[in-house]
Amino acid sequence: MKIRKLRHVAALVLATLAVSSFAEDKKGVSAPEMNYQAGSSPLANEPMVQSTNPKAPPMTQAEFDVARKIYFERCAGCHGVLRKGATGKPLTPDLTVAKGTDYLKIFIAYGSPAGMPNWQTSGEMSEKEVDLMARYIQHDPPQPPEFGMAEMKKTWKVIIPPAQRPTKKMNNYNISNIFSTTLRDTGEVALIDGDTKQIINIIKTGYAVHISRLSASGRYLFVIGRDAKINMIDLWMEKPDNVAEIRVGLEARSVETSKYKGFEDKLAIAGSYWPPQFTIMKGDTLEPLKIVGTRGMTVDKQEYHPEPRVASIVGSHFKPEFVVNVKETGKTLLVDYRNIDALKTTEIGTALFLHDGGLDSTKRYFMVAANNSNKIAAVDLKEGKLTKLIDVGKIPHPGRGANFIHPKFGPVWATGHLGDETISLIGTDPVKHQQYAFKEVAKLSGPGGGALFIKSHPKSQHLYSDAPLNPDPKISQSVVVYDIKNLDKGYTVLPVAEWAGLKDDGAKRVVQPEYNKAGDEVWFSVWSAKNKESALVVVDDKTLKLKAVIKDPRLITPTGHFNVYNTQHDVY
Repeated sequence: MKIRKLRHVAALVLATLAVSSFAEDKKGVSAPEMNYQAGSSPLANEPMVQSTNPKAPPMTQAEFDVARKIYFERCAGCHGVLRKGATGKPLTPDLTVAKGTDYLKIFIAYGSPAGMPNWQTSGEMSEKEVDLMARYIQHDPPQPPEFGMAEMKKTWKVIIPPAQRPTKKMNNYNISNIFSTTLRDTGEVALIDGDTKQIINIIKTGYAVHISRLSASGRYLFVIGRDAKINMIDLWMEKPDNVAEIRVGLEARSVETSKYKGFEDKLAIAGSYWPPQFTIMKGDTLEPLKIVGTRGMTVDKQEYHPEPRVASIVGSHFKPEFVVNVKETGKTLLVDYRNIDALKTTEIGTALFLHDGGLDSTKRYFMVAANNSNKIAAVDLKEGKLTKLIDVGKIPHPGRGANFIHPKFGPVWATGHLGDETISLIGTDPVKHQQYAFKEVAKLSGPGGGALFIKSHPKSQHLYSDAPLNPDPKISQSVVVYDIKNLDKGYTVLPVAEWAGLKDDGAKRVVQPEYNKAGDEVWFSVWSAKNKESALVVVDDKTLKLKAVIKDPRLITPTGHFNVYNTQHDVY
């Protein structure tokens, strides 16, 4: 069927989408949401066996392999590795075969108001690729290989054993003010001296490092790539570098360390997207000790889900526990790590689609975004229970969020949103401001959706928000800043990408405000394509003026960056 014929029947087919199993949500979906949800998966290159469904249209092995690669690059982030549905709808043969190839081609080509991108008409897929995908999703989904202890130990390397590492700091760097910056497309992180703004080292890591985390002492830096590779970096070395590494699966997002008194630097934990599980390791070598699967029942309908991904993990300061958030089942797990051989876990039902979050200013309450549920769950880490589910805007995406003192509501925690322009403020003080505690007490208006990170600092009077996934370059290439003492006056726009002075026409998306240790500078990544110039921009927090631009040919696709002190002490 040619594209001109597709257009003749598209209107008829799209009219049926409102009652289709693929388009249950009648609300429109914004471009920022599509950009976020349709992320690629490292599983695209993993070997998988073709499954054969006799009712499905024929495909050659070569066609199947091409379609599988497209699926994991474009679709798995929404519909899941096994196509059972995640934030997107299920795409299993029991649903797709009955629709037929022509129907599915139109659906893929034109998208839907429920959130399916218009892959062909946007130019992202060719007509041939659309045909491949329409046939592919009628076949049984291939399952990636599992990844257990034997597979992990094959990847585990102790590059420098603990006994051969420095017994004291061997460099003159102000370690607490070092920044770890992800160089997304090169599989590296840049360690940058926050005092001198000079690059200390470029370190090889996994692909597209998602986060950097510190050991409780601040000596060891842990980074995890989307390919589930963890690198452990010793900041005491004369030139900080890798001392251990491991892969804990085929795709992952989260790593954390034990923070409770008496367990500092003892353990590390990582959560995987595939296989759905988390792994506890030794904190000085990354030796894997315990793997725990997360497959199980959803918190709402009590239905089995085969692919509940571990989205985020934090270390509790109140108990020897890791706080593990399982996305598709909507469960927050408090994992007691005092006895790895007799692991005790408290399971708290929160809400579906848990993603990321952070601690309130007292570190007692963990505030986690259930993004496609449009809620924030407040979990009491001292009492080990859910405090409240709070309705917020569309697709909350806080990163770790931002804590500050509101003139009226007292201590609040804030999140931005991918799906709308608002910033939600939630009261977090049940003692002195009980009437505002764990309620959305205010909404700030921003320039548009597509926000990924929001940030403040105890020594700052400002609140910053980015919007790198907004389709308008004027918005994605700038940040907004609010005066905490006068929030009603709205925001000030900082033209960060313009300040970077880049010489080419790259995307120049401005992402992830991060303060230095002193709280008087804010760093931003200006993120362009791999073949374009990028930069880091440093803003004076007092004056909101440009302070420094860091350029280097090695700073390729910089995205997230993490200050050692602030990350170590959960300051945000």
